[in-house]
Amino acid sequence: MTPTSPESPTSPESPTSAETPTSPASTTRTRSTRRLTTAQALIAFLARQYTERDGRRHRLISATWGIFGHGNVAGIGQALVEAGNGIGNGDANAYGNTNAPSNAHSHSDWNANAYGNSDGNGNGYGSRTPPRMPYLQGRNEQAMVHAAVGYARQSGRLSAHAVTTSIGPGATNLVTGAALATINHLPVLLLPGDIFATRPADPVLQQLEVPYAGDVSVNDCLRPVSRYFDRVTRPEALIPAALQAMRVLADPAETGAVTLALPQDVQAEAYDWPEEFFAERVWPVRRPAPDAAELEAAVRAVRSARRPLIVAGGGVRHSGAEETLAAFTAATRIPVASTQAGKGSLRHDHPADVGGIGHTGTATAGELARTADLVIGVGTRYTDFTTASGTLFENPAVRFLNLNITGFDAHKLAALPLVADACTGLEALTSALAGRSYRVDPAYETEYTGAKEAWEERVEASFATPDPTARPTQTQVLGLLDTLVTEEDILINAAGSLPGDLHKLWRARSRDQYHVEYGYSCMGYEIPAAIGVLLATEARTRPRPVWALVGDGTYLMNPTEIVTAVQENLPLKLVILQNHGYASIGGLSEAVGGERFGTAYRHRGPDGGFTGPPLPVDLAANAASLGLHVLRATTVDDLRKALAEARDAEGPTCVYVETETPDTVSGPPPAQAWWDVPVAETASRPAAVKAREEYDRQVAARRRHL
Repeated sequence: MTPTSPESPTSPESPTSAETPTSPASTTRTRSTRRLTTAQALIAFLARQYTERDGRRHRLISATWGIFGHGNVAGIGQALVEAGNGIGNGDANAYGNTNAPSNAHSHSDWNANAYGNSDGNGNGYGSRTPPRMPYLQGRNEQAMVHAAVGYARQSGRLSAHAVTTSIGPGATNLVTGAALATINHLPVLLLPGDIFATRPADPVLQQLEVPYAGDVSVNDCLRPVSRYFDRVTRPEALIPAALQAMRVLADPAETGAVTLALPQDVQAEAYDWPEEFFAERVWPVRRPAPDAAELEAAVRAVRSARRPLIVAGGGVRHSGAEETLAAFTAATRIPVASTQAGKGSLRHDHPADVGGIGHTGTATAGELARTADLVIGVGTRYTDFTTASGTLFENPAVRFLNLNITGFDAHKLAALPLVADACTGLEALTSALAGRSYRVDPAYETEYTGAKEAWEERVEASFATPDPTARPTQTQVLGLLDTLVTEEDILINAAGSLPGDLHKLWRARSRDQYHVEYGYSCMGYEIPAAIGVLLATEARTRPRPVWALVGDGTYLMNPTEIVTAVQENLPLKLVILQNHGYASIGGLSEAVGGERFGTAYRHRGPDGGFTGPPLPVDLAANAASLGLHVLRATTVDDLRKALAEARDAEGPTCVYVETETPDTVSGPPPAQAWWDVPVAETASRPAAVKAREEYDRQVAARRRHL
């Protein structure tokens, strides 16, 4: 990807540099330079980078998160002060780039998703005054990355945040967040401090000594979880490294975590930087079109299919292809099932939407998948949850057609590949089919719409609250939220049993309402990600309601960024569901012969195990101590009122509720497809022996699609 040259702007409003750079070939003029430290130069460079897609520009790096230590305080820290973050600078957090879509619509027809288009022109593009780099203060390095990822996802991958840390533990705390970003193809720029390049003392504080390699530091842990990694050991090396970093961040096929490791001495070293380095650059976000031969093969495959099924993945959302997908289904009547990342590609009430697919999916989607003769994957990676560990697509004649922007994913399951942007590819496929009179048999349409209606009855039963004085179940919590939210609300979750319940039951009303991170399924993602989402939507007159749904296990993993929400006065709506343990893994443990070992939060009992009374932990009091306004709910009726109050709150608010669990009352519909968690092949305990018998029965259905 080549950025737009500052001397050749792409539109009339694009600025030219205040000082026109001298041609590299010129020998009669002196090249203009600017003396800055490496850190100052990097921040000045980042503040002038933009993305552009479909004629709209966005600031690429709109803010920098940071926790400072000796490895970055005098480098990046000082550079951020230079960039306009001095004490008393009241507009330091003018994040920009986020006029979010209103998503105000209501429909249940074939013709559109009517989601609207997101808008945003970036932060100060074209301004003659130097753009500023807002600073955000975090409490945990991993959480800062999660917040940046939440921001990037909500911004359509067109804008991102940077994250700076010190060396040592601050840097290694980035690894989990980096893995999450890369797995989910979401851009984040990591700027960990590194050990001295000049090695004046060896070792320095927090240095890992590696006897066989003098150039290794703990930052090398970030290599396998980064889409691009470089260690900037000389000031001038920053120029190519920074340009490559921007290229990867803005590339829709390659994007993910990008790491520039910055030795602490190099950060503070001055250099005469060419003025051209600081010119505004626009990085086009490509929409590659499909190859003609691949498109023709795809058309033939669709036209020959009698029971086709679309599997919509996260690529639909990243491409902004929801409307195009709706148009394709309107023309063909092909049903659409969604992965966790793809849920919301169609509204829940769209006739073609059959809900989530796979282990956590609906019965409707599961049965369609088992009988499909053509599976059309759009922007999906086909994880084991989607394919039910290779057991879901049972039809002996099933074939796959994968529309994906990466060849790696397009070729999965021995598919016919259609390597293209999801929006561009769907437009091309719709156009190519238009003149060939393809539409699924009306009987097939009647079949799946009837099954969809039957599943909705099960959803209603799960959400029902016949006794307003009872302690609510987890699905009743979701049901009460369902009655309260509109297209404006955003729900964030990542781990525990909630993703399964949400995937099966939640009625997504807008393209971005359903924000479940299930690529890495990282406990502790929800609260910081909600902060990132709020930052991406705060340019609106009235902030959108953003809900972070967590269990007690997830809350205890990573509650620290509550303090950040309080500090920034962001209207976070946190819902804590207390069930005294790892309820999700407890259920899985029971199913695979683990007998719920080690999954309850209880005192030790007489038998030495964790079988005593529940621990006297008050998470509501803890949340209040961190600055949240806390609403406690003990009954269904209490919870209904608390959720309504939280939704209207203008500051950060928490709703705390203890829930009944499926082992005490009826729960949500069970899993509609299998998931492979290997069970002990030999064991003496009856629970494990029985679980292995069931495992052997299920695994026999696995197939490799060739």
